[in-house]
Amino acid sequence: MTTLSDLNAGSQADFIAHLHGIYEHSPWIAQRAATARPFASLTALKTELQRVLAQASPEEQLGLIRAHPELAGKAAIAGQLTAESTREQAKSGLNLCSADEFSTLQRLNSDYNAKFGFPFILAVKGPTGEGLTRQDIIATFARRLKNRHADELAESLRQIKRIAELRLNELFDVRLDFGPAIMQQAETLAGWSDSDYNLTCAYLTPAHQKTAAQLADWMRDAGMQVHIDAVGNVVGRYLSDTPDAKTLMTGSHYDTVRNGGKYDGRLGIVLPIAVVRHLHERGEKLPFHFEVVGFAEEEGVRFKSTFLGSTAVTGKFDVSLLEQLDADGVSMRDALAAAGHEAGAIGAIARDPASLLGYVEVHIEQGPVLLERDLPLGIVTAIAGSSRYLVNLGGVASHAGTTPMTMRKDAASAAAEIILLVEQRCSQGEALVGTVGQLHVPNGSVNVIAGACTLSLDIRAAVDAVRQAAVDDILDGIAAICARRQIDYQLELLLSARAAPCAPWLMAQLAQAVESVGIEPYALLSGAGHDAMAMAAITDVAMLFTRCGNGGISHNPLETMTADDADIAARALLAFLRGFQKTRM
Repeated sequence: MTTLSDLNAGSQADFIAHLHGIYEHSPWIAQRAATARPFASLTALKTELQRVLAQASPEEQLGLIRAHPELAGKAAIAGQLTAESTREQAKSGLNLCSADEFSTLQRLNSDYNAKFGFPFILAVKGPTGEGLTRQDIIATFARRLKNRHADELAESLRQIKRIAELRLNELFDVRLDFGPAIMQQAETLAGWSDSDYNLTCAYLTPAHQKTAAQLADWMRDAGMQVHIDAVGNVVGRYLSDTPDAKTLMTGSHYDTVRNGGKYDGRLGIVLPIAVVRHLHERGEKLPFHFEVVGFAEEEGVRFKSTFLGSTAVTGKFDVSLLEQLDADGVSMRDALAAAGHEAGAIGAIARDPASLLGYVEVHIEQGPVLLERDLPLGIVTAIAGSSRYLVNLGGVASHAGTTPMTMRKDAASAAAEIILLVEQRCSQGEALVGTVGQLHVPNGSVNVIAGACTLSLDIRAAVDAVRQAAVDDILDGIAAICARRQIDYQLELLLSARAAPCAPWLMAQLAQAVESVGIEPYALLSGAGHDAMAMAAITDVAMLFTRCGNGGISHNPLETMTADDADIAARALLAFLRGFQKTRM
């Protein structure tokens, strides 16, 4: 086993020799990194190697990419792979391909090289290091073949960095304390879904209740006092030895969007549970109570009402929502009762702000910023505000063949113009985005002009005044479009959430914690909404983001992260808890 002392104390030639298998046939990376010795930690070494690669010339980067072998390619067949590549490809069973799988990989290799001019590169050990399946590899291959050249070049370099990270772990015999367990628990929770075909876990469904019960079990095993409250929040408290101590809260939501990912929300529950388990196993107590909350609902999938769990904790729960109906006509009140909850007790969930020290949420970024900067962690400065509407358009359904273009009252055409308006207006503001995520023509037919159309609006910005100006312009535009096209319209406000700035004193402590695990603190905005937005009504909040792979995609089965990033995030949270200062810095 190689040690960091070996690398720091040896000659440059020894340093290069120790790292010869980390980057395929490219000793120049280790040669340049050697000048930055001594390295205080393995993380510092990884960071320097990544820096060298990032600052290399385009020709050097392309040469490194081309030094990699094809997956199940000619070099593998001839036994000409490096020892590292041989082990990695065998880990995913690429040496055991069926005839059909081998044929598919050969075709993909040929198509990929023809399009991009370099071999397809994938860290086949995957997010956990345990290896992707051949089916996963083929699916990823086919998906990335659709990328643009520049995007695929960048992704290839990211995959090389992940391969190097895994090889360094093996070289140094690294055993991650937190990451594998966190990833496995996320995988376990992903096994319970409302759908047989994807991950969907909506509020108070059987899958949702099973998820809650599992989280409660894990919290108890970690040494926490646990209960599930009247709205379905799973609450675990790791008690201080000081009974009247105040409480620092963390958590996130365990419901998902339809066809969602494994880590959105759930990472922010299972990761702090792992940290509490670590403390409990060592008999280590904190000078404050530490509370982990699995918020029951944040996404608004079943009852079109978001932040149900966190608004109950803040005392802002809207009791009128209890009469809201789902798609099957079941009221929220009845759904709560069927799940064994008492709606009348929701008001008692509210916390006293005076008892709280703050709220800190860990969450995947759900975007590409950290990924593009080669950073596993980021500190959130603010959470963008959001305005959501449902727009119902009413035109006249008529025959597609006999109605002149000038006489049509086409609701779908009005919707199309509104979508383009949203795109155009929201391209004009700083940190402003607009989305039409739902579009529906009820009872539509190929030969009938659309008499009705429904669409959603989601407008977000870091500054509330910027968001509201965009909303005003878009609503005025909708009115003008509908008047010109003789379309009736109705607007339903679904959500209006103010932007939530994070508390500077908590951000500063997170920065210290991130720095303590060898990562340069980096601040970024959250464009997505989080339970921290609701919690900001009663206490100071902060958020720690973790890097999201696959281009930063989220709310999608392709949502991914790595065990290494989960591990370093957990270590940062542990450092934050151990060094936490109760008063503003």
